[in-house]
Amino acid sequence: MKYLHFTYFRPARVRRARGMTLIEVLIVMALMGLILSAVVIGSGQLSSSKLRRSSTMITGAIRIGFARATSSSKTVRLVMDFEESEIWLEEGDQPHLVQSKDLSGTGGAAAGTEEEKAAQEETGRIMKGPTAPRTAFREIDAMGMAASAPGKGHKKLDSNIHFRRVQTSHDVEERKSGRAYLYFWPGGQTERAAIQLKVGTNDDESNAVTLLVAPLTAKVTVKDGAVDMPKPVDDKEASERDDTGSF
Repeated sequence: MKYLHFTYFRPARVRRARGMTLIEVLIVMALMGLILSAVVIGSGQLSSSKLRRSSTMITGAIRIGFARATSSSKTVRLVMDFEESEIWLEEGDQPHLVQSKDLSGTGGAAAGTEEEKAAQEETGRIMKGPTAPRTAFREIDAMGMAASAPGKGHKKLDSNIHFRRVQTSHDVEERKSGRAYLYFWPGGQTERAAIQLKVGTNDDESNAVTLLVAPLTAKVTVKDGAVDMPKPVDDKEASERDDTGSF
C-alpha cells in the first residue's frame, strides 16, 4: 500500500508577517528614541527660558526698588522668599542703617518671620544693654503704594524655578533658606549681591544662573552657573566709580 507523504510549508504570507513585525518594533523603538531626545532637548530649552524670565523679573524689581528709594528718600528692600519662591518690595518707616552682624539676616530691621524673631531674641540675650528701635517695613506695590492686602504685591518665580543661594554685603554668610533681603537707600545706592536661581530642587550648579548686583549703579549682570559674590580687592573696585553701565 502506498502512502502519500505531505510536507507542511508555512505560508509565505505568515513568514512575511513575522518579518514585518520585527521591523515595525525596530521602527517604533527608533521613533521612541527620537521623541525622547526631543523631549529632553525641549525640556532643557524650556528650563532656560524660565530662568531667563525669572531673572528679568528680579532685575525689574531691583530697578524699581533702586528708583523708589531715590525718589521717596526712604529705605526700600527687595524680599526674596526661598520657601515660596516669591519676591516683593518693602518700604521702611524710618531711615535704616544695615547691621552686617545681625544673625537674623534682616540687617537689623524688625523681624518678618518667626525664624527671624527667634534669632533676634537670641542675639538680644547675648548682647545686653539698650538697643535702638528696629525699622519696620511694609509691603508696597510697583507704584510705591502700600499693598492693599498681605501678599498682594508678591511676584512668583516661574514654575520649578527656585532660589539656590543669595548673599548680600550685610549677610554674615550666604542665605540658603528663609528670606533674603537686598536694601536700597536714598541717594542711589544698594548692596553688592549675588542672587542664584536654580531649576527644580536639585542643587546642581549646572542648572543655575547668577544675578550679580553692583552697589552704586544697581547694574545687574546675569552669569551662567553658580557664581559667588565678588569681593572688592581695593578701594577703586569697591567704589565702582568706573562702572557707568545700566541694568
